[in-house]
Amino acid sequence: SIPVGYGRAIADGTPVTVQVIADGTDSNSTTVGLAYATSLIAEKAVDVALARIGAGGLVRPIGSLEARTRVWFNPQLLSQHFMVPGVLALLLMITTAVLGAVAIVREKELGTLEQLNVTPLRRWELTVGKLLPFGLIGVIQVFLVVGVAVLWFQIPLRGSFPLLFGLSLIYLLCTLSLGLFVSTVSSTQQQAMMTAVFFFMTPMLYLSGFIFPIENMPEVIQPLTYLIPLRYYLVIVRGIFLKGVGLESFWPDALMMLAWGLTVMALAIMGSRKTLR
Repeated sequence: SIPVGYGRAIADGTPVTVQVIADGTDSNSTTVGLAYATSLIAEKAVDVALARIGAGGLVRPIGSLEARTRVWFNPQLLSQHFMVPGVLALLLMITTAVLGAVAIVREKELGTLEQLNVTPLRRWELTVGKLLPFGLIGVIQVFLVVGVAVLWFQIPLRGSFPLLFGLSLIYLLCTLSLGLFVSTVSSTQQQAMMTAVFFFMTPMLYLSGFIFPIENMPEVIQPLTYLIPLRYYLVIVRGIFLKGVGLESFWPDALMMLAWGLTVMALAIMGSRKTLR
């Protein structure tokens, strides 16, 4: 922020302090940004000093231009504050999507899934019954990872845990739907594993912003990131952990996750009707 009377102080040769405020959620990007900002301010200070020397020599006061930085949400710029909350999203995706898809395909190979399909169970009852155990595993992981993050890594949970838990359930809907969809297009466990890892999870990992900032990606690729549910959940979990924001700040992300999960779940159920009779 530039203080009031900045131009007049520069003209009079009075020392001026410029405040630089940075979002420390992503420590790596923040460090680079602060380095650029302080370098630009230092260059400006040199230009001002040289201009005053050239205009009036050493008789006129030169003054100084100083940058004072302030980092919000992660003042120490610790990388684990940025990475550990994202690990929750990765674990939920791996356990519920990959293991769920492999387990369902295994029953398809053994013939037990076809036997269940001819019972009076409705399609949604069968789907819920197959996915519920993996959903419970995901719920346990939410408590486990949050506990480790807060107690072991000393990462502050500034927001509401009930809100984080509720939105994690929506994210679990997305990962479970993905696992069910992979199971409908796979015939063997190996095929399900390869499909889930290489065709879905690897692109999600690289395009979600977990490793590379989305704004640094090529402009052609950036629109594809809106199709990644992991992108929205990372915004939510990091916002609740580090910024303490509420649902009013990221309700569009929650709606996008819900829409993605319901859409993929519907596609998976439709696909299972064609393959399981």
